[in-house]
Amino acid sequence: MTASKPRIAHLSGPTATIQNTPPLVTSNKARARLGLPPLTDATGEPLRFDALRSQRLALPAKVYVEQFSAHPLESDASELYGPPDGWVGRDGVVRDGPMSDDDVPVYAIDLHPEDGLYPLPYMAVQADGSPWEEEMAVPLGPESVARQGFFPDGSWSFEEIDRLGIEDKGTASSISSRAIVDFYRVAPPAGYTKGLPAKKRRDMGEGDIEPETRGRHFNGYKPVHLSSVPARPSLAKITNDVQAVASSGDYDGVIWTQGSPQVEETAYWMSLLIDTTIPVCGNSAQRPQGLISADGPKNIVDSVSFIASGRWADASGRNRCGVVVIEEQQYFAAREVYKSDARPGNYRATGGHGGIIGQTTHAGAIHLTYLPAYKHTYLSELRTTVLPDTVKAAATVDGALTMVNVAIKDAAGKITEDAIPSVSIVKEGGYFDEEWDATVDDLPVLKAMLDQKLALGRLGGIVAEGLVPYGRLPSKASMSLLERAVFSGIPVVGAGRGAPEGFADPTPIMIAGSNLTSIKARLLLMASLMKLGSLPIAANPAAPTPDERASTIAAVKAYQELFDTH
Repeated sequence: MTASKPRIAHLSGPTATIQNTPPLVTSNKARARLGLPPLTDATGEPLRFDALRSQRLALPAKVYVEQFSAHPLESDASELYGPPDGWVGRDGVVRDGPMSDDDVPVYAIDLHPEDGLYPLPYMAVQADGSPWEEEMAVPLGPESVARQGFFPDGSWSFEEIDRLGIEDKGTASSISSRAIVDFYRVAPPAGYTKGLPAKKRRDMGEGDIEPETRGRHFNGYKPVHLSSVPARPSLAKITNDVQAVASSGDYDGVIWTQGSPQVEETAYWMSLLIDTTIPVCGNSAQRPQGLISADGPKNIVDSVSFIASGRWADASGRNRCGVVVIEEQQYFAAREVYKSDARPGNYRATGGHGGIIGQTTHAGAIHLTYLPAYKHTYLSELRTTVLPDTVKAAATVDGALTMVNVAIKDAAGKITEDAIPSVSIVKEGGYFDEEWDATVDDLPVLKAMLDQKLALGRLGGIVAEGLVPYGRLPSKASMSLLERAVFSGIPVVGAGRGAPEGFADPTPIMIAGSNLTSIKARLLLMASLMKLGSLPIAANPAAPTPDERASTIAAVKAYQELFDTH
């Protein structure tokens, strides 16, 4: 009896290079057949080879390949091989035996549509008969003439990896041999702009899907002039969908794929909010699938292997690693991981005190070397299941500062779009003040930001990225205005600029951002606002009374406890 395979949910995230491909360009084989000018190299010569793209056969086919053509030294060990399936003569006829010394020994291969994807030349042209050169039918054209290079879900990319990826022992099926995977379109990088085709509905067991729009239902960065990124409210859908999948009881682990600059943010958000004891792995890539030395497929296989290994489990079977981002054979804790460059291998751990919790070795062994000390997932005090239904938010109503109710959860217990706070990052370098005697009146941008936060009628906060590691802005005027924000109900976090290794200094009224980057501090402040609500409001934020100051200090302390433990 064989052991059962783990079941994994793959969740598609936005702008995911790991689910992107190079443009489908009409091959020279098609161009020659149609009399179109060929693709050429720098000297004007036709390209030697066509790019082979994964496609499905419509009919069975038999092909013959030359014996000993898979490697230049196969024939050197010819005596170790069995006989070929036949010989092809100059007349193109396959026979059981050679008729002359010029006949070529061959293997016969029967290809079938059910075999899956095959790499073949791309034969399509545009409706007007011209060749495809890029995603667009018309360069820099409107959405109506755009193709999409991103996959609408993970099923195609996983099948390509499984079918075409070769492991070090010379075999394929690197995913299906380890796990069973289901696919979910949580916040995908591509969409069905005309609705889901009937065949796709049948294959997926889905009902009708309305036409999807870029920027709301899906977000990709190509074509570049049509690129879009998810807006603040999309974080509510991501949270609800991931929580539903993770708590369904159907899966042994989750894989989330997203664009490489943002996966570090969503992974940390999931670490704070998703209440689950199963492993959650984030993956990204610096190079699209199918590009030379694409890094994404190995990252995905490493996540599948990590989940299947069970090494993440404690004695009770609960995930002890929290959410991890797996890149280039390293496992990064979601709290510490950040992207440092757009090339494979350029993820780093911030904070200076760990953050890489393990590795897949060159031989495929899985090792854990470190476990997160901060609260995560089912241990987090910010997980969705313990967040309140409503909190109070500071807001300007009819010109006066007051508290308004904000619904964190709806009647079904799902996070509402309006619950996601508006938190901005303010950053200053040295020599910031414009004048010797700068005051808050010389800071129109910062003042406008504060006014905007209070006018929204929702939760709001500010992260001040300043001196390393202290978390203070250099400008005394700026710090004075941030103090006014605090007594207006807007919590402010101080974080050291860049990727600090030291810890920010706490103050009675400003939250210390620990050794978090400002990006991670922003996410933790957003989650904390959803639990604690806004700070108390002073009658005159520019001159709070001692009692008002004491009340604010007590409220900031509750925030600080979350920042010290998450």
